[in-house]
Amino acid sequence: MENTSTRDAKNPVVGTPPEQEYVPARSDIVRSPRIRKIQITAMLLLLFAAIINYLDRSSLSVANMTIREELGLNATEIGMLLSAFSLAYGLAQLPCGALLDRKGPRIMLGLGMFVWSLFQAAAGLVHNFTQFILVRIGLGIGEAPMNPCGVKVINDWFNIKDRGMPMGFFNAASMIGLSVAPPVLAAMMLAFGWRGMFITIGVLGMFLAIGWYLIYRDRDNNKLSAEEIHYLQAGSVASRKEPLSFAEWRGLFKQRTMWGMMIGFSGINYTAWLYIAWLPGYLQSTYHLDLKSTGLLAAIPFLFGAAGMLLNGYAVDALVRRGFDAVKTRKVCIISGMLLSAAFTAFVTRATDTTSAVTLIGMALFCIHFAGTSCWGLIHANVTARMTASVGSIQNFASFVFASFAPVITGWVLDTTKSFSLALMICAGIAVVGALAYLVLVRKPITDGI
Repeated sequence: MENTSTRDAKNPVVGTPPEQEYVPARSDIVRSPRIRKIQITAMLLLLFAAIINYLDRSSLSVANMTIREELGLNATEIGMLLSAFSLAYGLAQLPCGALLDRKGPRIMLGLGMFVWSLFQAAAGLVHNFTQFILVRIGLGIGEAPMNPCGVKVINDWFNIKDRGMPMGFFNAASMIGLSVAPPVLAAMMLAFGWRGMFITIGVLGMFLAIGWYLIYRDRDNNKLSAEEIHYLQAGSVASRKEPLSFAEWRGLFKQRTMWGMMIGFSGINYTAWLYIAWLPGYLQSTYHLDLKSTGLLAAIPFLFGAAGMLLNGYAVDALVRRGFDAVKTRKVCIISGMLLSAAFTAFVTRATDTTSAVTLIGMALFCIHFAGTSCWGLIHANVTARMTASVGSIQNFASFVFASFAPVITGWVLDTTKSFSLALMICAGIAVVGALAYLVLVRKPITDGI
């Protein structure tokens, strides 16, 4: 997979004599069979990695009530365990993005997947709250490269007009992981106990990490033809080849658009993380469901979320190919999706039975992940290629640091009020603020000034 032969505006294709260089017309954007094979292989590996990733993230939520009883924890302490992961994950995004732009997805995702799987397996061996906190921190650090690597791989191997659907599939894989997690993890708990569940999915992740490293190759480690380079670069924001300097990375924080994406995506992740962390607990405590019933019902809203991601990928690609502006299209999807999600989340507080609650939560997740897919796609359309991993990691850093408050605030609200209503209204308000940030602050592209 590749690109020792990448060229920029100033340099010819490496290893290709000038008289043999092929420069096709702008409309002649052809995907070679080799590029297609690379895309399929990379996407399949990313999809499996994302599913395992979200099985890991969901494990504590599904085992919430059982672990509370065995270790003697209250809802606030469970919230702290959930927040420890997201805070560590968010803080690790900053060095992760800079390293990814230099080392590439092959090393970063392979290493990250192995580390997070090791800590996931270790969670099955803990015996107290302190040990659990340390394991959750390790899990968060290990998982940090996942989303930036996915964005980088799609940015490297797909033309800008073809990125909406793979981004939708990549994001949908996370929702597939979340949707299969409750019934699959509940079944594993019933068969092996919660400790056996943690160990089993940790071992699976280690094997996948090894497979990724052995199979995937970075674009910079492949030699591409001029036609293949043209397909990959046509229509993208212009960029230089050299890695991002620290001064350029630091300068990203001076850009208004960067802050709009950080604040706005915080609204996405706060909503998503609240439901990831507390949906099984909400169903069990509010509607008094057993573990098996909770596992089945909790899967449904995440399937709605997956549908939102897939629909967004299809819709954005279709509109852009018809001539609609790539940035404006994604902004409309983001803002409308976030506002609708806020409305559905607010109405969850009025639900009186499991059917209405699950339906409203499902629509809230459909809308927030419809918006979230376009948030990642906005990086492809609005950011120069050499900065995508850094911008993606900074966006994820801010959003997960902020979203890390969702589990512990929700746990505290539950301990204090014995209800989820206030926590859900806070979530709806934060989604509205995020939508306004995209509307007001995200106006100009992030470029490297060439």
